[in-house]
Amino acid sequence: MPIIALIIIGAAAGFIATRAMKVEANIVTTIAIGIFGALIGGLVLRILLTITGFAAGFVGAVLGAIALIWLWEKYGPKRR
Repeated sequence: MPIIALIIIGAAAGFIATRAMKVEANIVTTIAIGIFGALIGGLVLRILLTITGFAAGFVGAVLGAIALIWLWEKYGPKRR
């Protein structure tokens, strides 16, 4: 069940993050961004998650996905 929840939350977080950062990505990339963002955000915001519960995990997932998109655009392969 946690894997299914991670995919669902990751998809939602990736969708919000790609729209917030104005990135055009396919569904698989959007979900991957959300899942990896959830992992990053989950690690960074672990204390906040303990204090406030599920909502903090979702906020952390979105923030992590935004950070991942920013890093990818800044340091990823350059497009021409």
